[in-house]
Amino acid sequence: MKVRIMISLIVIGLLGGCWDNKDINHRALPIAMGISYEQGSYEIYLDIPKVSESDQGIQVIKAKGSSISSAFDQISMNMESQVDLLHLKVILVNKAFAIHGLNEVTASFIRSRHVSPKTVISICDEPLDQFFKKINLLNNGDGKEIYDFFQKNAGWNPEIAYTPLWKVFRSIHSYTNDVVLPIIESGETTAIQSKGAGIIKNGRMVGRLNNDQTLLYNVFDGNSLDGKIEVMGKATVQIASTRIHHESKFVDNQPVLNSRLILRVIILDVIGEPSMEVIKTELQSLLQRILNQIFKKIQSVNADIFGIGQHFRDDLPRTELAKWRTKYLPEAKINLEVKTTIRNTGNLKLH
Repeated sequence: MKVRIMISLIVIGLLGGCWDNKDINHRALPIAMGISYEQGSYEIYLDIPKVSESDQGIQVIKAKGSSISSAFDQISMNMESQVDLLHLKVILVNKAFAIHGLNEVTASFIRSRHVSPKTVISICDEPLDQFFKKINLLNNGDGKEIYDFFQKNAGWNPEIAYTPLWKVFRSIHSYTNDVVLPIIESGETTAIQSKGAGIIKNGRMVGRLNNDQTLLYNVFDGNSLDGKIEVMGKATVQIASTRIHHESKFVDNQPVLNSRLILRVIILDVIGEPSMEVIKTELQSLLQRILNQIFKKIQSVNADIFGIGQHFRDDLPRTELAKWRTKYLPEAKINLEVKTTIRNTGNLKLH
């Protein structure tokens, strides 16, 4: 009798262990998380792939709360699976939340280690419920478009900003380094379309760049290979490589940055019969004009997205470095020289 009881307990224990392991392995792995902020209330969206053979696609789960954690607790409480955010690829916030500030949520994600620091953060240019509803329509694809959109071996292009969570966290705690976040919305003929980038200062959105300006930001930042630029209706060129050299100094207490941007490009097509010199001259003029527009914009909002202050860190004591955005950046003089080299013209004949 004692032997039978002992065997029964062992069997029950083994079964219980199996069920426990099954519960542990049965996890919901969201691809994307949306966070909206309206009038002091937060709403969380989780884009979770369905994994059963008979039921494919994406399941969108949402909940509201007075804080992000309370909204997330609502989702966790009502789901039959454990939510694992470590595999999260994209965090999407609405404009109101970006303007309100990302400081708390960024710090929370980084310190909790529940979200990978490599997760991309983006801003949505439309209501999140509308965005998730449209991109997850069956005729839009397999439901993973938002993941592919930011993958450098899939849908990412140099016109799109690319900023992971750790860079946003670093910028919030830096005196001299701000960031830009991609701005997207659901598309008409594609699932997602780019709307430029948001300028983020101290974790808050203070301005925006259009797609052409975002490409040039990436050019200056050295992250623009294969980007295509139209040259005043005369030609289209593709960037093959970029290199930039900076020299910094103070002149009469004014920071001066001399930058030389060197691009190698490939001509893809031409309109009419422009010479190579005309294309080079107009390309250099175009790049300088747009980059100078961006410099003026960031100086007007005191946001150092190019990390210009990094070049003057050794010249300023820490007390003055803390004033970089407000005291020195607006007065900084940025002298930009652009030099382009046409690497080849393919089968095109140019003079």
